[in-house]
Amino acid sequence: MKDLADELLDAYFDAHPVSATINGIRDREEGLTDYSEAGQEVFAATVGAIADRARAVDPATLGADDRITRAVVLQEAEQMRTRVASRAVEWAITDTWTANGPDLFIDLPRIGLAEPAHAEGYLARLGAIPHALEQIAERHRAGIAAGRLPVRRLVEATIAFFDRYLANRAGDPLCKPVPPGHASAYDARRDRVVDDVVRPAVARYREVLATEVLPHGRPTDRPGLCHLPGGDGIYASLVRLHTTTGRTPDELHRTGLEQVERLAEEYVTIGSRVFGTSDLREIFQRLRTDPELRWTSADELLTSARTAIARAEAVAPQWFGKLPSQGCVVEAVPADEAPGAVGAYYMQPALDGSRPGTYYANTHRAEERNRYMSEATAFHEGVPGHHFQVTIALELTELPMLRRMADFNAYIEGWGLYSERLADEMGLYSNDVTRLGMLALDSMRACRLVVDTGLHAKGWSHQQVVDYIEANSVLPMVEIVQETDRYIADPGQALGYMVGRLELQRIRAAAEATLGDRFDIREFHDTVLGSGPLPLTVLDEVVRDWAR
Repeated sequence: MKDLADELLDAYFDAHPVSATINGIRDREEGLTDYSEAGQEVFAATVGAIADRARAVDPATLGADDRITRAVVLQEAEQMRTRVASRAVEWAITDTWTANGPDLFIDLPRIGLAEPAHAEGYLARLGAIPHALEQIAERHRAGIAAGRLPVRRLVEATIAFFDRYLANRAGDPLCKPVPPGHASAYDARRDRVVDDVVRPAVARYREVLATEVLPHGRPTDRPGLCHLPGGDGIYASLVRLHTTTGRTPDELHRTGLEQVERLAEEYVTIGSRVFGTSDLREIFQRLRTDPELRWTSADELLTSARTAIARAEAVAPQWFGKLPSQGCVVEAVPADEAPGAVGAYYMQPALDGSRPGTYYANTHRAEERNRYMSEATAFHEGVPGHHFQVTIALELTELPMLRRMADFNAYIEGWGLYSERLADEMGLYSNDVTRLGMLALDSMRACRLVVDTGLHAKGWSHQQVVDYIEANSVLPMVEIVQETDRYIADPGQALGYMVGRLELQRIRAAAEATLGDRFDIREFHDTVLGSGPLPLTVLDEVVRDWAR
């Protein structure tokens, strides 16, 4: 099965060569994705043929590791085909890295240029940007013709993204990566490509968005996929992709409502100790409005994140047998990206060592952001969250590369959310205020089950989502709006967090019940993280086998 896993990963990286480079696989340095419909169909057919060969293998004839690899190949292939079939390049226009177009200007500056071939490949990629943007624009036109329309406010945000880029020639992010010992001659060549090729192409694409796409944008009262032709089917497939379960949008909506209700009880318990009141509305009001609970500066925000991660790294050996070989770096989200970016995210280390695992914290309008959520966010994005899970997986060199890098959202984000609660068990929260931050992030993830399904299956408006999150979480309005736009642009992704967390907790409870006094938390965590990212159903089987 390893050969099929390697073949599938090669097919993916052939179709997405920037992803290969970002991950430190440096044998595809010149290309960009073929965004054309024909190119995407070729990719889907290639992936489908590999899946057919894997499906033809009887799992009963395989050993345990190969059975897992077969399951990963089948699930990853299905996810790749689902993404193509969703035609998101046509309608998912937004100002973050999840959208085709802006992703180039966010990902390319993060490429390390360690060798002359990397630098030459980078220049070739810059030269290919006009063709890529033309393909993306043509897909937008095809989507409009078929009624697969983007959301107007997100198109406006994307136009603003490119306006910021065009206005910032002095700090052009595409000029940031430079090879070691580079000469002025390289700078001159790169600058000519940026000035004469890239920036005019960006201006043309920006005009396509403003003159051809924006007039067709959907209003904010119809932002969900259910308002597009075939949208219900697209959403159902994306729900399966992001949760690796068979749960329906209605079931997930109900689960979210139940979790929101349960969290209210925890708020009252902890909030009464912090604020001296058991009134939930008053607790929410204090968390939203107390100026002492806001950051005073971007530097303060970053310092807090670094301190929390250092504290987690110090006690991690008591909870994990296998630790990553490198620490987690904390950086601010780049300024050009920050206005439309989420509050925090993690970027995995490059396999070639050119980039460390990095937790990016959004310091844009820091004074409006809540400080009490910083610790829980650091534990989610950094340690013991994404940094542990991702880095440990990449270092499982005995596994096929596909299994080390598999993109199973519910496993990955479920582990991140599980880590926020695990951090409380580990004694990492500095006080009850930061525990309220843990609850605040839990509320957001519970709300996501409600509002993502509300948007895309039940026809909720942008304002309905904002109102629901405001009533049932303590997020500041700047983050509520950002989160709402994110759910619109990336349907189903936000479901993976709470679905994965609840399943991890269920799997752990079952193992504890089976093993009793023999249960070892370090061994459990090593088992969960020791096979690479997995579909939740496969993870359940792996842990059951360990607990026998």
